[in-house]
Amino acid sequence: MEFKEHIHQLVEEALSLQPDLFLIDLHIDDHSRIQVVLDGDNGVSLQQCIKISRHIENELDREVHDFSLEVTSAGATHPLQMARQYKKNIGRKLAVHTIDNNSIKATLTEADDEQITLEWKAREPKPIGKGKHTVVKHLQVPYNQIEKATVQIQFK
Repeated sequence: MEFKEHIHQLVEEALSLQPDLFLIDLHIDDHSRIQVVLDGDNGVSLQQCIKISRHIENELDREVHDFSLEVTSAGATHPLQMARQYKKNIGRKLAVHTIDNNSIKATLTEADDEQITLEWKAREPKPIGKGKHTVVKHLQVPYNQIEKATVQIQFK
């Protein structure tokens, strides 16, 4: 079995032992540097990263194949890539950039396997009379229309 295929198999095995974790990215370069980026339904702890790392390392022989291994969690600023990530972030504020070059900062209110629903407040002219009033806007965005989406960190 090729080295890269073997690594993929080991990562999948390790993740099957921790079903609340899922793979975001697996990169193996030509110098056998392995980088595994994880996310979890309830976040990712250092202990979970260590378990995944140990599972992979214990199955590889450095005498046969020299490698370096890094297992990390997707950071707070890492773009969302999977429906599962959107679902776990319902209720949080996102910055979403669509493929037609629109940008919106709004609260993620729903996420399913096809799309997300965003909600935000906007000031608009009153339909009758002068002045403005606040309205609640909603927008559904299919995943295939999202170029990049990141969770906005809010400090209170």
